[in-house]
Amino acid sequence: MSIEWVNRAVDDLRAWGRAHGLDVDVDEVRLLCDYASDYLDVNELGDFTPVAFEELLLNIYPRKVIAPPESASETVAAARTLVDFLLATEEIGGKMAVRMRLVLDRIEPEMPVALADTSRFGMAKSLFSAMGADSLEQGDVSLSAVEEPVSEACDCPGCSPLPPVRLAPRETLAESVLRVPLVTDVRRLVQWMLAGGRTPTLKGRLRVRDAAEATAQLAVADPTLLWNLAVYTGLVEVEGAAIFDGEDFDPLGTWAAVVEFVVEKETGGAVTGDSSLDEELYGLCDMLYRLQAPVPIPLVTEYLEEIGLTEDGEIDVRDVVRRLAYCGLAEPGDEVLELTPLALWGLREFYADLGIEAPEAADLTVADASELIEGLLSGIPTEMAEADIEGWLENRTPAEAATELLGAASGAPSIARGIAVTVVDRLGPDAEAAVRAYLEEAELRPHAIHWLSARGLAAPALTQEEVLWMSVDMLALAMPAAEDDPETFAENMSASGPSAHVIEEMWRVDHPDVVDVLELLGRSLEDQNTAKAARKAAFKARSRAIG
Repeated sequence: MSIEWVNRAVDDLRAWGRAHGLDVDVDEVRLLCDYASDYLDVNELGDFTPVAFEELLLNIYPRKVIAPPESASETVAAARTLVDFLLATEEIGGKMAVRMRLVLDRIEPEMPVALADTSRFGMAKSLFSAMGADSLEQGDVSLSAVEEPVSEACDCPGCSPLPPVRLAPRETLAESVLRVPLVTDVRRLVQWMLAGGRTPTLKGRLRVRDAAEATAQLAVADPTLLWNLAVYTGLVEVEGAAIFDGEDFDPLGTWAAVVEFVVEKETGGAVTGDSSLDEELYGLCDMLYRLQAPVPIPLVTEYLEEIGLTEDGEIDVRDVVRRLAYCGLAEPGDEVLELTPLALWGLREFYADLGIEAPEAADLTVADASELIEGLLSGIPTEMAEADIEGWLENRTPAEAATELLGAASGAPSIARGIAVTVVDRLGPDAEAAVRAYLEEAELRPHAIHWLSARGLAAPALTQEEVLWMSVDMLALAMPAAEDDPETFAENMSASGPSAHVIEEMWRVDHPDVVDVLELLGRSLEDQNTAKAARKAAFKARSRAIG
């Protein structure tokens, strides 16, 4: 996984830019680092070479990144900034920096041509070029989106579908509860109260003198919070002045109550160190639950600033992370904020109590190809999807993976077929024989030809009919995301969609989605003449189907 070193590099780059008054395109540099890590075995900043930049910008970007040719100058500028940063931080020497800059000078006029060359597109880029770049990653391409129209809803958590979450085994979670410092301290406080014959007030509250003694003797920061939590979770039962220690300790039941208390009840800043943030803790945890990925500390700070909680460093986010780690909600660390497996489980239970559907994600690494495709279509977060795909592929040879995936795609809807061939696009030449076997299958033949050609392997030429069919198939995959975000779809179609003369001929394609695709183009295309051609082609396709 590249995320740790990339996050550190981006944090350092952002700080370097601020220190030197530079406007750094952090997102573009992050993308450079991510792709270098994933495809070029660049595991730290010092691993960058001139060859790495050439491979990134002239090979990997044209194959993987959906971007108009005119964006090349921005990417090259970001690469130049990265070189300056590498030199300034002594990750590279002066001679290496000169070589890198010369390579970038040569790449700059070549990259727009490479981005515009559709023959260089990888299968994934071909499939999603007409969609928003983040549509698959954000779970917009889902079976539910295809099967049921989504009605307009507000932005509250109850109306925004939760992504599937991967849960740890219950036995592991139950054992983890006993190691949460907050839970440990609560139980210590209860035992200390019982052992000393101490009693709460008639209203069940911790007495002031007991709180002071507990702080001194047990070295706990906030015994009042601990006592209130003990009462809420049932670790003690308050009946008048009596205290009872529950004999049947249910770790997960207790933990569910802990999570509800910490994120929902009035805690006055005792959890995060800031009363306002305590009040917004549910929202913060909800965001992390939906992302299901580590969030760099600077981005957490920006998030808190955006929701009006902090500015000018009023809240020490690293201290917040330490406090949440004490509570068992966050993984310990100073670089990122990430929910623990216990937090994911507890929040899912909390959502269920609120009546919010919180799906659980199956382990796709042990699934068959059909189950893998179905799982990827369910809208699982990017990090989880990537891990599942990698784990699934590791359990098979390239030939086995291609055979299973393409077999599952055979006769499947276009959206499932698109996911299957996107995963197959990750495979190298060792899968050649398995892919070549599907040249005889009409629906998969164009994809197989594309796959072979992209790897420089012998392949038949695509016929005009096959080009048209593949264009319709790709656009059919894009339809759910296009309906959700027509503006982004229209923009991407302008940058990388089929030409007008191709659209005019699409009505001839024997594809089950051809009418829907042409109607979508007729509604979405910005160029009015091309949109009119799409509507006329849709009319012809409907007429042919009726006839």
